[in-house]
Amino acid sequence: MGISDRISAADVILDLGAGNKRALLQDLAEQAAPRLGRPSGEILKALQDREALGSTGLGRGVALPHARLKGDAPPVLLFARLRKPIDYEARDEEPVDLVILVLWPEAEAEGFLPALSDTCRALREPQALRQLRHAESAEEVVSLLNRYDAPSGEGDGA
Repeated sequence: MGISDRISAADVILDLGAGNKRALLQDLAEQAAPRLGRPSGEILKALQDREALGSTGLGRGVALPHARLKGDAPPVLLFARLRKPIDYEARDEEPVDLVILVLWPEAEAEGFLPALSDTCRALREPQALRQLRHAESAEEVVSLLNRYDAPSGEGDGA
């Protein structure tokens, strides 16, 4: 099951106005909290704890903040496109403007790494990043993620 199977138009945030990494993580935690039925502070702490291990900035303007949460709530994935790129301490030192949040239950540990891998695969194509940056609707973002999330060789469409 790929990223596009876990993300819908309701999980897409376009034009998010976070001005720095902390504000971004806080905004994402607040968006995820009602989906998980958990306090946003708990989610924010999990994300900050993960960031303390090393930045989840992948490079090329993309970040993949993620955390595993206690319990067995369903996984939550959110896509956010920022109004203005922010410093995210990425390896390539490029500011981030595309973010996919992955929150995963500890009870389903076996699916966590494949979900991260699927997400990275969907974002590895420069053409995909360009199109995501110019998408005009949440539905278009989901369609693009679906296209580029396909197994190797199937999703290189134009």
